[in-house]
Amino acid sequence: MFGITDYLAIQELVHRYPRLLDGGDLIGLGNLFAHAAVHLETLDEPIICDPAAITTMFADFLRLYNGIPRTRHLIVNLIVKPESAVLARATSTVLVVQQTPDFPLQPIITGDYRDRFEKVDGDWRFCERFITNDLFGDLSAHGKYEFGG
Repeated sequence: MFGITDYLAIQELVHRYPRLLDGGDLIGLGNLFAHAAVHLETLDEPIICDPAAITTMFADFLRLYNGIPRTRHLIVNLIVKPESAVLARATSTVLVVQQTPDFPLQPIITGDYRDRFEKVDGDWRFCERFITNDLFGDLSAHGKYEFGG
């Protein structure tokens, strides 16, 4: 049976992503998706169960300032839907704000995460994530190349 502890474990995974990303822990970010297919609009094919490729993708894209991107990914509207005792889906909305020494605090992008989770040996983990973005602000201080807009 899917219970409150399952919901909380999934919620923690969803919220661990921005903590790792905003903290500049790109290796931890890759490991978070070690058992997942990650789909991004900017990729022709998903990255499947490859933590090093996830780490490299973010390292190649993000502008870091003393090791961090100077962002806050705010996750809202989390909806978790159990499919069984060991499978669940979730959707959430993300708003990213950024500030750097030369870039005033402002929202830079919004989007949605559509996730699938599986429980293996008593622990929940990502098995799939779709990242989509729909509203774009000034991304000049965020990435090393342009997308969206």
